[in-house]
Amino acid sequence: MPPRLSALDASFLYLESPSTPMHVGAVSIFRRPRGGFDYDRLVDLVEQRIALVPRYRQKVRYVPGNLARPVWIDDPDFDIAYHVRRSALPKPGSEEQLTELVARLMSRQLDHTRPLWEMYLVEGLAQGRIAIVTKTHQAMVDGISAIDIGQVILDVSPEPREMPEELWMPRPEPSNAELLLGAVADAVAQPGEIIDNVRVAAGDALATVNKIAGAAGKLFSIAWTASRPAPGTPLNVEISTQRRFAVARAELEDYRRVRAAHGCSVNDVVLSVIAGALRNWLLSRGEPVTPSSTVRAMVPLSVRGEADVPSSATAGTLGNRVSSFLVDLPVGEPSPVVRLHHVTHAMREHTSSGQSVGADTLVRIGGFAPPTLHALGARAASGFSKRIFNLVVTNVPGPQFPLYAAGARMLEMFPVVPLAKGQALAIGLTSYDGGVYYGFNGDRDAMHDLDVLAGLVHESLDELLTTVA
Repeated sequence: MPPRLSALDASFLYLESPSTPMHVGAVSIFRRPRGGFDYDRLVDLVEQRIALVPRYRQKVRYVPGNLARPVWIDDPDFDIAYHVRRSALPKPGSEEQLTELVARLMSRQLDHTRPLWEMYLVEGLAQGRIAIVTKTHQAMVDGISAIDIGQVILDVSPEPREMPEELWMPRPEPSNAELLLGAVADAVAQPGEIIDNVRVAAGDALATVNKIAGAAGKLFSIAWTASRPAPGTPLNVEISTQRRFAVARAELEDYRRVRAAHGCSVNDVVLSVIAGALRNWLLSRGEPVTPSSTVRAMVPLSVRGEADVPSSATAGTLGNRVSSFLVDLPVGEPSPVVRLHHVTHAMREHTSSGQSVGADTLVRIGGFAPPTLHALGARAASGFSKRIFNLVVTNVPGPQFPLYAAGARMLEMFPVVPLAKGQALAIGLTSYDGGVYYGFNGDRDAMHDLDVLAGLVHESLDELLTTVA
């Protein structure tokens, strides 16, 4: 029987709508090597490495009647040229032109009848650079426990590592009858799902809904911040199907200097910089900002120690544990030092008391419900998101040494985090080779001044640097 999607992976399919495409993205800038780098070279590279990520040649097959979660099957018509695409900017391509292209690419949903990923080679950037833009559905990869295609094409040296040749033959696609038999077998193995199915079929969904509410209550009980509604901000509106994208960059050493001076973590400094940028952005819009004003961020963090930081010997290995913290960013506080102390105190309270939303708990929430009710529960959870937090901020530390794709050195890497329903902004950032790179994904209508917010990151960091002796 083909592998079945997990409850969490299936939820990302159920959550998707034209206004909330559920793919994560990345924009990587490369210096073109002396030997050149073109579309054919990228296709060859992906073909050599795709065996390392077999899911990228698989597509989703739904079970008739949604009697069970979908399964992964090999795509018998897999076409690498469909997934690896080519684009170009009018020379000399500016950063504004690149971010506009990325925004348009990220606005479009992936084709669910094919493997759920795309990769674009973008040529024509100024200074002879190129960009590789990736889109991967969240049902395929969570960015931590799974490996993304954008990761396997990278090497730690200009000389690509050797890969054994592989002859791939797709496995036969199961019939509807086989899928139904598999669904029945899974239901027998999990009797609780049979009870829920009977209740739903009889029209008595209340008991099952209560079951979902009970699990959600357990989830929220371990995050005390979630007991209060998120503050009202212009970040929480009905969002459209189109996006804007902006970037910001800084030196990692500047964040380390602030960390050393104030006895906190680099992530505390990042959140404080974002708080300062949001404060000035709100003021630039004429929004009311009082001393008690806050913006609540959901902050997923990898749970690992200093010994787990990637090195050149362990490149491509990431931890598989993550927790999400709800943090009230003190945008009403005018002092950058006090803002930093507020954030540091909040993060220490979370990590010391264990008051976090664990990824394992999130997975367990979806596991007991039949797929049809799971879809409804996932959509309902999406509706709650704007009441619980205002935006998502992801901060993933990357390797502090250069990486290469077929000899092209990667200079910068900007993440693209998807928007949740009712949320107009998501911020992703990663550190790489001495730099810190922010990617701002925003709704096109609600975030017409997204580039202003991105620019205010530098101003907020400078405020903190002035406090460092």
